[in-house]
Amino acid sequence: MKKKHWYDYFWLWAILYFGLGFFNILFAWLGLFDFCVPLIFALLGNKWFCNHMCGRSQLFTVLAQKCGCSRQKAAPRWLSASWFRYAFLGFFMAMFCSMLWQTYLVYGGVSSLSETVKIFWTFKVPWHWAYTAGSVPDWAAQFFFGFYSTMLTSALLGLVAMALYRPRTWCSFCPMGTMTQIICRFRAHGKTPSN
Repeated sequence: MKKKHWYDYFWLWAILYFGLGFFNILFAWLGLFDFCVPLIFALLGNKWFCNHMCGRSQLFTVLAQKCGCSRQKAAPRWLSASWFRYAFLGFFMAMFCSMLWQTYLVYGGVSSLSETVKIFWTFKVPWHWAYTAGSVPDWAAQFFFGFYSTMLTSALLGLVAMALYRPRTWCSFCPMGTMTQIICRFRAHGKTPSN
């Protein structure tokens, strides 16, 4: 049996994050951990976070192994093809920038706070029970709602991929995984051989 390490339990972090955000949207900022730490590892030249610490991919594995939630089928090749991964990263970044733009509009007083979570970048789900007006500036609350929307949408996409194919199918086109891979490649090409 494979020895368990402390980082093998990060799937609990994924459950905790979405649970806390469901009851109080202000906890959404904790998701920045999943954005910043993989980039730090990539800047150091490796994808160790993605391979060992990603709570989301661990959660998909646990659901598949313990609950039998996966068909365990090979995913179509196009899901891991470079063109799809880069296109999905581009789309994901465009949606992320749109979220930041909406935050800026609320900050500037052009738009008002929308207490909704947008699922699959399309469906607005009222989420007003998770926020008490005035707890933080409206622009910060807007960021939290948008950020939680992004995290929830990517988790739902990963769950769908897990159910249809293998548990970690999401990893083959995860925008963060693609971004860290790009950074690692740039670092590798930037190194000069030592004499």
